[in-house]
Amino acid sequence: MKLIIATTAAVLALAAPAFAEGDVEAGENGFKKCKACHTVESPDGEKIVKGGKTGPNLYGVIGRVAGSEDFKYASGLQAAAEAGFVWTEEALTAFITDPKAWLSDNGFDPKTKMTFKLKKGGEDIAAFLASVSPAAE
Repeated sequence: MKLIIATTAAVLALAAPAFAEGDVEAGENGFKKCKACHTVESPDGEKIVKGGKTGPNLYGVIGRVAGSEDFKYASGLQAAAEAGFVWTEEALTAFITDPKAWLSDNGFDPKTKMTFKLKKGGEDIAAFLASVSPAAE
């Protein structure tokens, strides 16, 4: 009986999705590093974070197909879009840590316009962006 319970617990643990352990408030503060290039604006025009237009709008990025925002992406995220890759908090955290390495590690062309690498706090920024996604509303 103990073996059955242990096996069931192990299977459930492996089957459960992994969630980033980010802090939304810390991520909102950390997003200050991102707003030089990115804005967070809802489809109805609400500016959640007023930022630059060098990069795509990051409203709803978690749960969205990579490279699908109206923006001229480099070939790496274009390939991710063609593959139908959907951003998760974990994937976005890894991407913003090292965009070229993430693209390469996931089988995409490692060409990206994002040259910034975030050394720490990526899980917080991903949690913040998840909190302003349509799924969170």
